[in-house]
Amino acid sequence: MNEVIKTIYERRAVRKYTDQTVNTAIIEKLLDAGRMAPSAINKQPWKFYIVTSKEDIKLFSGEIAKEGMKSITDMSLKKVAKAVVSGITHLSHGIDFLTTKDPVFYGAPVVIFITSPKENEWAGLDIGMCSQNIMLAAKSLGLDSCPIGFGKFVEKTKDYSKLNIPETEQVQIAIIIGYGKENPEIHERKKDNVFWV
Repeated sequence: MNEVIKTIYERRAVRKYTDQTVNTAIIEKLLDAGRMAPSAINKQPWKFYIVTSKEDIKLFSGEIAKEGMKSITDMSLKKVAKAVVSGITHLSHGIDFLTTKDPVFYGAPVVIFITSPKENEWAGLDIGMCSQNIMLAAKSLGLDSCPIGFGKFVEKTKDYSKLNIPETEQVQIAIIIGYGKENPEIHERKKDNVFWV
């Protein structure tokens, strides 16, 4: 198997990390990999806000968890049921969202918030491709990662201003990076989703 395909197959969403820090030069390599992603009309709409302070990561995790749970509470019952089924409370991963010390970032030493301009309707797709490049690059360098959709709730937290994100941008996703303490099994992949036309 070639190295690219091997990395794709080995990448997992990791939710347990060691205390080992990640060198700034390595983080820069990951961001460069993200920058190589395709984007609509080559606008490259992504901006990266990196948090490596343990205190700030823990602070944001707690606040995001509260805001996320408020949002879930505000949803209709039907939407809540759908959210729980899809794992939005992380219970499907065996992690209790309400009692875990770091229920959002899982003790990872690096959090990357990725933003895009609010008026760019294609940015979500672009950020998805950028994020996958970052996570694959991380795996290829011996690191682990996890995409954190809940990271978007950072915009509602009282300490959001610490990130210095302009009002013209929105947080699309957060990615956590670090040296993993687990090796999750691969989930079964659906094979009944191909239709030759």
